[in-house]
Amino acid sequence: MKEIKRINHVGLRVKNLDVTRLFYEKLGFLFLVGPVGPEPVAIMEHPSGVNINFILNAEMSCTENILMDISKKHTGYTHIALEVTDAESASKKIEALGIEITEKVEYEGAQFFFIRDPDDNVIEFHQPASS
Repeated sequence: MKEIKRINHVGLRVKNLDVTRLFYEKLGFLFLVGPVGPEPVAIMEHPSGVNINFILNAEMSCTENILMDISKKHTGYTHIALEVTDAESASKKIEALGIEITEKVEYEGAQFFFIRDPDDNVIEFHQPASS
Protein backbone atom coordinates (compact mmCIF):
# COMPACT_ATOMS: atom_id res chain seq x y z
CA MET A 1 0.00 0.00 0.00
CA LYS A 2 1.63 3.21 -1.11
CA GLU A 3 -0.55 5.24 1.29
CA ILE A 4 1.58 4.14 4.25
CA LYS A 5 4.02 6.91 5.20
CA ARG A 6 5.81 5.69 8.33
CA ILE A 7 5.34 4.00 11.68
CA ASN A 8 3.14 6.27 13.78
CA HIS A 9 3.90 4.71 17.17
CA VAL A 10 4.89 1.53 18.95
CA GLY A 11 2.71 0.08 21.70
CA LEU A 12 4.33 -1.54 24.74
CA ARG A 13 2.41 -3.19 27.58
CA VAL A 14 3.85 -2.19 30.96
CA LYS A 15 3.07 -2.61 34.64
CA ASN A 16 3.84 0.76 36.24
CA LEU A 17 3.66 4.15 34.52
CA ASP A 18 5.86 5.92 37.08
CA VAL A 19 8.72 3.39 36.71
CA THR A 20 8.34 3.28 32.93
CA ARG A 21 8.23 7.07 32.63
CA LEU A 22 11.45 7.53 34.64
CA PHE A 23 13.27 4.93 32.55
CA TYR A 24 12.27 6.37 29.17
CA GLU A 25 12.94 9.93 30.33
CA LYS A 26 16.55 8.80 30.92
CA LEU A 27 16.62 7.90 27.21
CA GLY A 28 15.40 11.39 26.27
CA PHE A 29 11.68 10.67 25.81
CA LEU A 30 9.19 13.35 26.88
CA PHE A 31 5.89 12.59 28.59
CA LEU A 32 2.93 13.82 26.51
CA VAL A 33 -0.26 12.51 28.10
CA GLY A 34 -1.82 9.71 30.09
CA PRO A 35 -3.30 7.65 31.29
CA VAL A 36 -6.11 8.11 28.77
CA GLY A 37 -8.63 5.86 27.08
CA PRO A 38 -10.19 2.52 27.96
CA GLU A 39 -6.92 0.49 28.07
CA PRO A 40 -5.52 2.97 29.57
CA VAL A 41 -2.56 4.37 27.61
CA ALA A 42 0.22 6.88 28.32
CA ILE A 43 2.18 8.48 25.48
CA MET A 44 5.83 9.54 25.38
CA GLU A 45 7.78 10.89 22.44
CA HIS A 46 11.47 11.40 21.70
CA PRO A 47 12.56 14.68 20.05
CA SER A 48 13.52 12.54 17.01
CA GLY A 49 9.82 11.78 16.49
CA VAL A 50 9.77 8.23 17.90
CA ASN A 51 6.44 7.84 19.70
CA ILE A 52 5.65 5.07 22.20
CA ASN A 53 2.21 4.28 23.61
CA PHE A 54 2.51 2.51 26.97
CA ILE A 55 -0.47 0.24 27.55
CA LEU A 56 -0.94 0.23 31.32
CA ASN A 57 -2.67 -3.09 31.91
CA ALA A 58 0.11 -5.67 32.25
CA GLU A 59 -0.43 -8.44 34.79
CA MET A 60 1.70 -7.68 37.84
CA SER A 61 2.42 -11.39 38.28
CA CYS A 62 4.05 -11.73 34.84
CA THR A 63 7.80 -11.93 35.30
CA GLU A 64 9.10 -12.94 31.87
CA ASN A 65 8.94 -11.72 28.31
CA ILE A 66 7.32 -14.71 26.58
CA LEU A 67 8.56 -13.58 23.17
CA MET A 68 12.22 -13.43 24.21
CA ASP A 69 12.81 -15.38 27.42
CA ILE A 70 11.37 -18.83 26.85
CA SER A 71 12.49 -21.53 24.45
CA LYS A 72 9.15 -21.75 22.60
CA LYS A 73 9.16 -19.05 19.92
CA HIS A 74 5.78 -17.29 19.98
CA THR A 75 4.82 -14.97 17.14
CA GLY A 76 4.78 -11.24 17.81
CA TYR A 77 6.94 -8.15 17.96
CA THR A 78 10.16 -8.91 19.78
CA HIS A 79 11.78 -5.47 20.10
CA ILE A 80 11.98 -1.86 19.00
CA ALA A 81 15.12 -0.70 17.17
CA LEU A 82 16.20 2.90 17.59
CA GLU A 83 18.67 4.13 14.99
CA VAL A 84 21.65 6.02 16.40
CA THR A 85 24.42 8.02 14.76
CA ASP A 86 27.15 6.60 17.03
CA ALA A 87 26.61 3.24 18.77
CA GLU A 88 29.81 3.51 20.82
CA SER A 89 28.86 6.91 22.22
CA ALA A 90 25.27 5.78 22.85
CA SER A 91 26.41 2.64 24.69
CA LYS A 92 28.71 4.70 26.95
CA LYS A 93 25.79 7.00 27.81
CA ILE A 94 23.53 4.01 28.52
CA GLU A 95 26.15 2.46 30.82
CA ALA A 96 26.64 5.83 32.59
CA LEU A 97 22.90 5.80 33.33
CA GLY A 98 23.34 2.44 35.09
CA ILE A 99 21.38 0.54 32.45
CA GLU A 100 22.71 -2.92 31.62
CA ILE A 101 23.62 -3.67 28.03
CA THR A 102 22.54 -7.26 27.45
CA GLU A 103 24.30 -7.80 24.12
CA LYS A 104 26.58 -5.97 21.68
CA VAL A 105 26.92 -7.03 18.04
CA GLU A 106 28.84 -5.86 15.00
CA TYR A 107 27.73 -7.36 11.70
CA GLU A 108 28.87 -6.37 8.21
CA GLY A 109 29.74 -2.87 9.40
CA ALA A 110 26.54 -2.29 11.36
CA GLN A 111 26.81 -1.94 15.13
CA PHE A 112 24.01 -2.54 17.57
CA PHE A 113 23.38 -3.24 21.21
CA PHE A 114 20.40 -4.23 23.32
CA ILE A 115 18.93 -3.22 26.66
CA ARG A 116 15.76 -4.11 28.57
CA ASP A 117 13.25 -1.69 30.05
CA PRO A 118 11.78 -2.29 33.54
CA ASP A 119 9.20 -4.71 32.05
CA ASP A 120 11.88 -6.64 30.09
CA ASN A 121 10.80 -5.16 26.75
CA VAL A 122 13.85 -5.26 24.46
CA ILE A 123 15.26 -2.06 22.95
CA GLU A 124 17.91 -2.17 20.24
CA PHE A 125 20.19 0.76 19.46
CA HIS A 126 21.27 0.38 15.84
CA GLN A 127 23.98 2.17 13.87
CA PRO A 128 23.73 1.15 10.20
CA ALA A 129 26.84 0.27 8.23
CA SER A 130 28.47 3.20 6.46
CA SER A 131 27.58 3.44 2.80
